[in-house]
Amino acid sequence: MTEETPETVPAATPETPGAADVPPDHLSVNPRSEFFDGEKLQRGVGIRFKDRVRADIEEYSISEGWVRVQAGKAMDRKGQALTIKLTGPVEAWYEDLGENPPVAKKG
Repeated sequence: MTEETPETVPAATPETPGAADVPPDHLSVNPRSEFFDGEKLQRGVGIRFKDRVRADIEEYSISEGWVRVQAGKAMDRKGQALTIKLTGPVEAWYEDLGENPPVAKKG
């Protein structure tokens, strides 16, 4: 990714035209979550949290300004990874759109 600032657009909502070009406002990699969407995850979603590109995000919400990351190797009693919620500015984009994709962030 380049240091240039990509095009910025508000977070996608169902009524927003062109919503297919930006990731949803809330997305999770856990198939048990109501916010899981395999098709959108297949495209590859890039996440920037507090001005750092991160690849360890389990779930995010752009409008609420938080991400969930795994808390080490700890597991709960059902075998699911324990996560912690970090707050701050979140930006998301589809990685399959090339060098300068539209970025969804809190507007």
